[in-house]
Amino acid sequence: MGFTKSGPLAGIRVLELGGIGPGPFGCMMLADLGATVIQVQRKGQAAGRQVISRGRIPVLLNPKDPEDLKVILQLAASCDVAVEGFRPGVAERLGVGPEQLHEVNPALVYGRMTGWGQDGPWAQVPGHDINYLGLTGALHAIGTKEDPVPPLNLVADFGGGGMLLAYGIVSALVHAKMTGEGQVVDAAMVDGVSALMSMIHGFHGTGIWKDERASNMLDGAAPFYRTYRCADGRHMAVGCIEPQFYAEWLRILGLKDDPLFAKQHDRSQWPAQSARAAEVFAEQPRQHWEQQFDGTDACTTPVLSMTEAPQHPHLADRSTLHTMDDGMVHPHPAPRFDRTPTDDPTDARPAADDIAAALREAGVDDEMADAIAKR
Repeated sequence: MGFTKSGPLAGIRVLELGGIGPGPFGCMMLADLGATVIQVQRKGQAAGRQVISRGRIPVLLNPKDPEDLKVILQLAASCDVAVEGFRPGVAERLGVGPEQLHEVNPALVYGRMTGWGQDGPWAQVPGHDINYLGLTGALHAIGTKEDPVPPLNLVADFGGGGMLLAYGIVSALVHAKMTGEGQVVDAAMVDGVSALMSMIHGFHGTGIWKDERASNMLDGAAPFYRTYRCADGRHMAVGCIEPQFYAEWLRILGLKDDPLFAKQHDRSQWPAQSARAAEVFAEQPRQHWEQQFDGTDACTTPVLSMTEAPQHPHLADRSTLHTMDDGMVHPHPAPRFDRTPTDDPTDARPAADDIAAALREAGVDDEMADAIAKR
């Protein structure tokens, strides 16, 4: 097949059946690490230039069409993994549920991506990232004293969802390769977010975390772990938790001998310390503070915009963010591997010949493969 890839998952074949957001993101991670991902799309659902749909072999197939369903089952028989992101029960009604696919491929790892999970009283309730964050206590902990603030849709959709899905799939693949037995991976965002909150639950359980926003060391209350506005309206991010880093931060700000800052962890002093540090940061533009803190141990860095980030010397040196010819920014595949390096990201759609070849590898006859590739 012309559409070849490198990475630690090279040779693994994935059938992506449907979903938005976290499901495609999880499959992007698998594709980034070398897996061949065949993405089943419906008419009008083409991924276009979306970054999270990169690296796929897209095929237009409708499981409600009996002939197309036969092709999907052929693909499942040739794959190591299948992934779906429908509400519980929908895949079964379409004829592509885990029991149906395990009939043609008992070793198949079947990943299911939902917000609430496959069971429970809310399994059929619609929702989005903010709802899953809200139910798990995570959203309550993020924001100002007055109001919770949604942290984009990074925590539930992608951290507690897509990454959890990819982790579960790879774990189940190890088991399948050792035993020949496939299984279902139930990746629920409420479970993933709750796992991400493990350390905070630990802090709360030992009494060092107050169950209220902007009152703790890591939620913006501490003067040494928050952002500060500069004279030009831009911001610096401060995270000098350790005492030696805190001392360096005070030195650069000219506050080393100020008695107000003598007790770093005296919470009664935090409001006054934050107010004084804010006054100092507001005296100069961000560029000044970038230069002052650059290369130091003060754990103080600029808050860059999405436009600025790709040009930062450190990210540019690692090619962390690729700006493609069309101006679209693609994050580099992560993590990185020394023995099985991954390909650089690409948003190019595979040629029709590559799509047809992938279908023929799954046992689809030549005429049907060519017809599907041209849809």
